[in-house]
Amino acid sequence: MKTTKQLLGAVSAFALIAMSSTPALAAGTRAGTTITNSVTVNYNVNGNAQNAVTDSDSFTVDQRVNVLVTAVSTPVQVSPNQLNRVLAFDVTNLGNATADLVLSTALRGGTAANISNIRIFRDTNGNGALDSAEQTAGAITSLDEVAEDAVVRVLVVSDISINAVNGDTFDVALTAAAHTGGTVGSLGARILATSGANTSGIDNVLFDGAGVSDAANDGAFSAQGRYAVSGAVLTVNKTSRVVSDPVNGVSPNAKAIPGATVEYCITVANAAGAATATNVALLDDLPADVTYDSGFGIFINGSATCTTGTAGGNYAPTGGVGGRARITGTLSDVAAGQTRSLYFQVTIR
Repeated sequence: MKTTKQLLGAVSAFALIAMSSTPALAAGTRAGTTITNSVTVNYNVNGNAQNAVTDSDSFTVDQRVNVLVTAVSTPVQVSPNQLNRVLAFDVTNLGNATADLVLSTALRGGTAANISNIRIFRDTNGNGALDSAEQTAGAITSLDEVAEDAVVRVLVVSDISINAVNGDTFDVALTAAAHTGGTVGSLGARILATSGANTSGIDNVLFDGAGVSDAANDGAFSAQGRYAVSGAVLTVNKTSRVVSDPVNGVSPNAKAIPGATVEYCITVANAAGAATATNVALLDDLPADVTYDSGFGIFINGSATCTTGTAGGNYAPTGGVGGRARITGTLSDVAAGQTRSLYFQVTIR
């Protein structure tokens, strides 16, 4: 800091003082800027004007370090066994100097075994989706030379396990930590607060608030996004009933003796509040002690009591494990709270 002082002689009853300063930028005056403030004093002695006296003071603007991370849209709905699911974040340099920002993620909630491959990509076109060009560019660990007031969108991308279930949530935090900028392509050192009295150089003041997983005034900020699992909750139930036998005739008196006709009823139910199950394919290998009744056929999309179905499905005499006969069929989508069935009949050998 420079300071110049000059003693004044006898001063008249009035003095004119003029001062000037540098206008502030949007993020605050840029770190390293020299601010000079000048003063001019005009005076008279015995009614006669005297030479004006002046003084000036100069100081260097210090660096205010401030980073903000914001989750763009959360929660994001996901399904079990989905890959490359995106949480979008905006990272803003609110400081008054260009900075490198180191990025990291942390799972703060949810079963770690059911989420994996968490990566960060730069959203180059700002559409909040992971595009092929961004995948080709590859995952990142930092943002280089982020200017004051600049906002950079990044994508946290994760794979959801097939073992995740409806209602699961995964909370993922993104942290951006400020590092010294100034050299393109080279990561600067972590910015630390300058301790002690103000110096004549550029001091560092950590101005950031507390994020979800970092403290205030630590030169970093973190925000959290959530994946919410919306999965189908399917239960399958297989029952049988004796339709008729050669001795007692039709139910209710029919017995499961050789030559009797038995109906298999397979129901698939989806719990209320779950996601719709699609491509629901059933596979049933018949026991060796029964024979498929082709005269009755296979019915799909029946009710929970195995009625009102429509003809469909397939029978393969040797398509099952060990050459056993196999029944297959595909049900229509099973929405939350719905039950659909497949049923067919066999004869006991």
